[in-house]
Amino acid sequence: MKVLVIGSGAREHAIVRALAADHAVDAVLAAPGNPGIDLIARCLPDCGPITDPDAMAELATEVGADLVVVGPEAPLVAGVADAIRAAGIPCFGPSAAAAELEGSKAFAKDVMAAAGVPTAMAHVCSDADQVARALEATGAPYVVKEDGLAAGKGVVVTDDMDEATAHARTCLAKAGGRVVVEEFLDGPEVSLFCITDGSTVLPLAPAQDFKRIGDGDTGPNTGGMGAYSPLPWAPDGLVEDVLERVARPTVAEMQRRGTPFAGILYVGLALTSRGPRVVEFNARFGDPETQVVLARLRTPLGQLLRAAAEGHLEEIPDLQWHDRSAVTVVVAADGYPQAPVTGSPVTGLEDVAALEDVHVLHAGTRAAPEGVLASGGRVLSVVGLGPDLAAARDRAYAGVQLIGLAGGQHRTDIADRAIRGEIRL
Repeated sequence: MKVLVIGSGAREHAIVRALAADHAVDAVLAAPGNPGIDLIARCLPDCGPITDPDAMAELATEVGADLVVVGPEAPLVAGVADAIRAAGIPCFGPSAAAAELEGSKAFAKDVMAAAGVPTAMAHVCSDADQVARALEATGAPYVVKEDGLAAGKGVVVTDDMDEATAHARTCLAKAGGRVVVEEFLDGPEVSLFCITDGSTVLPLAPAQDFKRIGDGDTGPNTGGMGAYSPLPWAPDGLVEDVLERVARPTVAEMQRRGTPFAGILYVGLALTSRGPRVVEFNARFGDPETQVVLARLRTPLGQLLRAAAEGHLEEIPDLQWHDRSAVTVVVAADGYPQAPVTGSPVTGLEDVAALEDVHVLHAGTRAAPEGVLASGGRVLSVVGLGPDLAAARDRAYAGVQLIGLAGGQHRTDIADRAIRGEIRL
């Protein structure tokens, strides 16, 4: 089959890389793609806005795609998957109505309440007075989330009431702005991707990501600075517990509402003293968790995603996994996340490619006559593989050390606490 992947980040690079390894996939195209993807697939840089449903449906038809995979959340919320399916092409990604699970945190809370899914107590606020009352009710640490899409950077967790209030005001100042103020959930966080065709639900391997910019989880939230999988500290039965208490009830509730969810249901969890609680839902593969989860997946990805897109996921046998660990470290631009500096040369990519069990996924890069340049906040994801987390971590950081980027920054503690056995439930 010929597969078209929509998107240009490291998540899409990881998806393209996995699709290219599937013997049933004859060709992979990416719209618009990036310089790293261009080495292994055909990129379509002049594809037009990827949030334009008609343009993406026309593109999928023109290239003769047998399957389309929508990577980012914005095209999904815009209805790109709907338009592609209306053109008669199988598409992996939820409808615009179903993607509201990510597009609106208030909507997600409503679905969770109806499905009996355990989550944090929350207050949906549309003005400053409501925010003040909600912050007083929940107490510190304060958790304030922008209701709409915010590219992973719309959440503030702080003990400072003034900081929480300021973030809420910024969100409310936007057209139709709302915020969700939640109780703080204690315990380590887990990301679990669940592939679903609207009825059958198949879990992928859990991962843990790192949102804060600095070591020791300091500084502002980002789109994600690294991740690892598997989780040696995760309790036995965690995945099945999440399936039974979260994923399947949510999928059933969406079906009951007449807006079936088919695609990736990303379940962000906190393993609290009261048991697993949902922190958030996403409607697509997460970044940077995808980089480590797909590096470990043995089951051919193209056939798996096509089965979900065509509604026969129940025919897929149990998923198979490589018996190895994966760690990814994000190399970000100077000034990220507040004001990333773009245009700086990226060097050392060939040196990293020569390392064993290490590969680089492009996130925010562009090709220029003088070479590869940084074009976004998160520039690269460096992935290391090994027989255990320690070996995978060491290989990932060996790759990071070979990368040259003026003012570039990365965390130095990805997976460290898990390796040292310091994560406690």
